[in-house]
Amino acid sequence: MDVGQLRSFLAVAEELHFGRAAERLHMAQPPLSRTIKQLERELGTTLFDRNTRRVHLTASGRALLGPAAEVLDATRRAQAAVRSAAEGESGVVRISFAGISTYRLVARLARAVRSERPGIQLELSSQQFAQPALKKLQQGDTDLALGRWDVVPADLEAEVVMTDSLVLALPDTHPLARSTTVAVADLAGEQFVSLSPLEGAVLPERLRRLAGDSGFLPDIVQIAPDTQTALALVGAEAGCHLTLASVAANDNDPHISFVPVADEAPDVHLRMAWRRTETDPALHAVRRQVAAWDCSTDG
Repeated sequence: MDVGQLRSFLAVAEELHFGRAAERLHMAQPPLSRTIKQLERELGTTLFDRNTRRVHLTASGRALLGPAAEVLDATRRAQAAVRSAAEGESGVVRISFAGISTYRLVARLARAVRSERPGIQLELSSQQFAQPALKKLQQGDTDLALGRWDVVPADLEAEVVMTDSLVLALPDTHPLARSTTVAVADLAGEQFVSLSPLEGAVLPERLRRLAGDSGFLPDIVQIAPDTQTALALVGAEAGCHLTLASVAANDNDPHISFVPVADEAPDVHLRMAWRRTETDPALHAVRRQVAAWDCSTDG
């Protein structure tokens, strides 16, 4: 018993006429009659009583109506699910992201996917730093990673999804807090709060580079575990902190001033990365969703 036989059976059962059923199925009547007879032989029972005047269902035929309809409905759902997955309309996409500067973008993406591609489920995983998100991607534990990296391994692809720039977070009592820009050289002798200088950490590297180019070593008085803690320390006047314009756009602490850095430095743009070999249509649908946006630090 196959789907084609059940489809033929239901057409005859609904029309109670072999000619009309054959026309509905876009086939000739003799092949339809042979299909029904083959189905009856396989089931070992008669499904229709037919004579020259009328066709009607037997008790066995009536018993088959419900199961046959269920099989065809399941087949249609399966076909729709496969088409949806192939077109990137359904599936599961795991996203790892790092840093509070990514939160607004991730929230926007989650809303857009729920609205425009409800068949896609996002599994979101926040990482403390960007490098672990990249490693999860390489290991196959996530599908997309959002973060800031100076080096992206050759087995991954990446593109900028949000432009960004460097700013200095200063206590509002600092003499430079009202400046329009600040040169890092003007901060020689200042105390700094820094994030952990883990491998691949972009902001601590930028601080070391900018200070070195200005002829001094930064006086790091405290290592903060995350950006929120670093900003709290700045607000408490523990020191200055090199951070991002996107962070400044999302911070409302009246005791902190954010001043753009005048010095040139390698970019700190937010990037989206994925495996080069990845072919999942749902993943690429989500990726295209983000890439289509005109993202910048002003949201």
